[in-house]
Amino acid sequence: MRAARLIKMVLLLQSRSSMTAAELARELEVSERTVTRDAQALSEAGVPVYADRGRAGGYRLVGGYRTRLTGLARGEAEALFLSGVPGALREMGLEDAASAARLKVSAALLPSLRDASRTAAQRFHLDAPGWFREPVTPELLPAVADAVWDDRRVTARYLRGEGEQRREVVRELEPYGLVLKAGVWYLCARVPGHGAFRVYRVDRFTAVEPVDPAQPERFERDREFELPAFWEERAEQFARSILRTEVVVRLSPEGVRALPHSVEAAAAAAAREALAQAAGEFDGTGGGWVTVTLPVESEEVAHTQLTALGPEVEVLAPASLRERFAAQAVRLARLYGREAPDAGPDPAPERSG
Repeated sequence: MRAARLIKMVLLLQSRSSMTAAELARELEVSERTVTRDAQALSEAGVPVYADRGRAGGYRLVGGYRTRLTGLARGEAEALFLSGVPGALREMGLEDAASAARLKVSAALLPSLRDASRTAAQRFHLDAPGWFREPVTPELLPAVADAVWDDRRVTARYLRGEGEQRREVVRELEPYGLVLKAGVWYLCARVPGHGAFRVYRVDRFTAVEPVDPAQPERFERDREFELPAFWEERAEQFARSILRTEVVVRLSPEGVRALPHSVEAAAAAAAREALAQAAGEFDGTGGGWVTVTLPVESEEVAHTQLTALGPEVEVLAPASLRERFAAQAVRLARLYGREAPDAGPDPAPERSG
């Protein structure tokens, strides 16, 4: 533990011209007294650490000293390639490895390039979760991530189904890769002996344990498996699979323009294709209304999504959904067809003093 801290201290001083005891203590997560002792230990070991006294003083390396302790461990090198997604690194438990890797790279760079990581971080940042949603880190994500990194088989307990149909199943899995989609973590894995890959939501795992000792602990990866290509194909299949029913609607030009912001991308694409075949183009500039068939997840979801279009859409079928909109229109007419209730007199202004 202390040896790693001493190495980190040397790398910090090598990548910066000078650092105060308070700055080193903050970076190393120790007290300033510990920094003093570590500096003395380095000096006794032959590392030329010099302490400048005074208000503007600090610690620095003398004479352009450079250590060769900049080789990246495998875990650090792998984490470095994920350093653009700091939130994901924290959730997978890889933040320390990535920090050490960045520090080693910085120490190995020419002095004129050492601020590259800081200037890049000031200009680009990835915030993966969607708006208005508090991201929740799955409790078992670090364990799943460790298995992914090590190509290690696991026995997983997983909640399957929804509502009263939900039940816990047990699967032995070969975890191939993790995907962070809109703040939700997914595991792409394969059941040993089955060729097909499957997708699991990590927050539905209730236990992730090593396989039976009698079984091989590690698996041989399929070299032809490519995580980005697999996820793109599976995500498209999923988006289309949830669109189990259809509704027929009439859209005004404004409704046509607003449609992609109200329904799923797959439904909007289907509508765009249908309109292109009917009118030759999909630009919402026609003078009249257009009729289109939309694939939707359910009538309930369609009602919520199409309500956002207000008077720019008219539902033609199914009859049950049209009746629901008609009833909603009656309620809105009653609500807005009367005077607003009296809110009472304005509150008296507050007195000062």
